[in-house]
Amino acid sequence: MSSTVHTGTTLQSTPRQRWTGLAVLVLAVTVVAVDATVLSLALPSISETLRPSGTQLLWIGDAYSFVLAGLLVSMGALSDRTGRKRLLLTGSAAFGAASLLAAYAPTSGWLILARALLGVAGATIMPSTLSLIRSLFPDHRERATAIGIWGAAATAGAALGPVVGGVLLEHFWWGSVFLLNIPILVLLLVTGAWLLPESRDPKPGRWDVLSVVLSMAGVIGVVYAVKEAAAHGVARWDVPLTFLLGAAALTLFVRRQLRLETPLLDVRLFRDRRFTAAALASLISLIGLSGVVFVTSQYLQLVRGYEPLRAGLAELPAFVGSVVGGLLTARLARRFGARSALTSCLLAMGLGVGALGWIQQDTTYLLLAASFLLVGTAEGVVYTLGADLVLNAAPADKAGAASAVSETAYELGTALGIALVGSVVGSIYASGLTVPAGTDPALAARAGESLGSAVETAQGLPPAVAEPLLASARESFVHGMNSAGLLAAALLTGAAVMAWRLLRRLPAQPAADPVPVPAPAAAPAAAPTAEKLDA
Repeated sequence: MSSTVHTGTTLQSTPRQRWTGLAVLVLAVTVVAVDATVLSLALPSISETLRPSGTQLLWIGDAYSFVLAGLLVSMGALSDRTGRKRLLLTGSAAFGAASLLAAYAPTSGWLILARALLGVAGATIMPSTLSLIRSLFPDHRERATAIGIWGAAATAGAALGPVVGGVLLEHFWWGSVFLLNIPILVLLLVTGAWLLPESRDPKPGRWDVLSVVLSMAGVIGVVYAVKEAAAHGVARWDVPLTFLLGAAALTLFVRRQLRLETPLLDVRLFRDRRFTAAALASLISLIGLSGVVFVTSQYLQLVRGYEPLRAGLAELPAFVGSVVGGLLTARLARRFGARSALTSCLLAMGLGVGALGWIQQDTTYLLLAASFLLVGTAEGVVYTLGADLVLNAAPADKAGAASAVSETAYELGTALGIALVGSVVGSIYASGLTVPAGTDPALAARAGESLGSAVETAQGLPPAVAEPLLASARESFVHGMNSAGLLAAALLTGAAVMAWRLLRRLPAQPAADPVPVPAPAAAPAAAPTAEKLDA
């Protein structure tokens, strides 16, 4: 199977070949998804070992997603041109090399660089997996099931990251969370070379380098400006300048795509309301979700005093919910329509995240578990349904570029969520922290950078000073987390309203694929396309 290169829009394959190929793609997306969140529980250990500043800590958390988001569109288009399997395997090898660098990074700067390189490699993997699903499963009913499994793996991987990190950190140093990737990637390279077919756009055109540069500069510039504005305000001259340059680059990128005969990204796809609603819903939902995950991991360890493994297990309901949500997506879309399913789950996410607005230091874990379960289940549906809507709204031969839009929304939302929510929490924390009189100014400044820094600082202070410092630090952090939860809930509610309006009065049935292949008898008969929309 792997020796055949398919340049059309569909691949003629047996059911066994399709589903074994899907297993390889699930393995690939799980690795990338786990890496996006596995670091969350390691942040306290990293703070203690590498002593990053508050800003560096944020960059360690979101450098991966920033670079990934900036390159996904370019790499998605490249996969259409050079071959999706080839780019997937090349990126997997690079991901392994960057994981080794991250595991043994000697300083915060090296770790940030390694996380950025992981983002470059991850950008070659994510759009290739989803576009290969489009090629492997031309029948929309089979594809809905496949995307449901893929989406469950992606969201479950992100939720599983803290659990895996907790197990490793219980026995090894923080770099072990990166070494976990190596054996999985070796398995992926071997099985992928053997099981996956090659596919590409039969008429790809040239890969426009200027478009690549403009898309990267635009995404990274705007996100950087938003992040720094949230953290430090707009008074610094570089913040508005970077935002204007990024916005200008994105404007030039769009104008150039409209002129090119074979654009890097066909921006006309956004005229389809399914495409726009799905992309925006994914973006906003991940802004709310990722930021809250970023702070709750610290809350569990540094406020409630959980060990890393216990903290990871405490977040396990999110993992269970995301698997269930991804697998139920096709059935929910068939029964209620994509419009109702998407908006209801966005509202459910808002309810679950908003519950964090009332969490205190001694709140019962049952409330946290219920919140994690609700958010994970709803996110599983939103992410999977959004990917299906985006993929089915685009031509099959442009699946890589369309998939990249879905993944860009996902990764950009992750990066913005960590930046915005993390910055809100950091700002409220710093303004509410009370340092006991007589504390050394340098130590006081260090404690004001983050809760992790305050815990570390308190370890070297007398109990009479350390205890009130820790009490104030934890109270201020929880107050910041409450505000972040309510902010994220408001964003998700707004996303639900937006999706409901954009998806109204759309056709109930999808257009037929160019070369439909009947689903085999063994395929799940109840698995519909997620494109059934409410009238």
